[in-house]
Amino acid sequence: MIRYQFFPRSQGITDNIKSVVECFQYEVERIKSSDFNLSSNEVLEIIRPRLEAVDFIVETGKSKLQKISVPVLFSYNNNIDKSFNADAVSKDGKIVLEVEAGRAVDNNQFLKDIFQACMMFEVEYLIIAARNNYRGGDDFYKIYSFLETLYISNRLKLPLKGILLIGY
Repeated sequence: MIRYQFFPRSQGITDNIKSVVECFQYEVERIKSSDFNLSSNEVLEIIRPRLEAVDFIVETGKSKLQKISVPVLFSYNNNIDKSFNADAVSKDGKIVLEVEAGRAVDNNQFLKDIFQACMMFEVEYLIIAARNNYRGGDDFYKIYSFLETLYISNRLKLPLKGILLIGY
């Protein structure tokens, strides 16, 4: 089962973001964490063709040329001085997708994903995909609870228009 929630909850999702949800929904029988113990790279590989069909650029491997580099800082003559990698980025550069598996909550990878997306040039939305079932726990719900607290408390203002959490 694919679950998803957009934050802030006072807004709905855009068509571009909905198309990413549909990529996961289409492949749910091949990626659902209740049945499979796939790595994040394996999940990304399965949904890659669907993401590419909806105009996303997707990481193809771990070498420098296969990764998706998103600018963060610029130096003289507009050269990129610092960048962060993303699993996938919309062709317009406004939506970043990070697919997580075991490290999503245990190693707080989702927090790093949020921080990096906030630093990326022209990124407006972050999509985090996390397992519904990991070692008997529910990573989707754990991240959901964190994001709910973040947005309801209103104590920290993120430069993003929103974050979509997808549970697979």
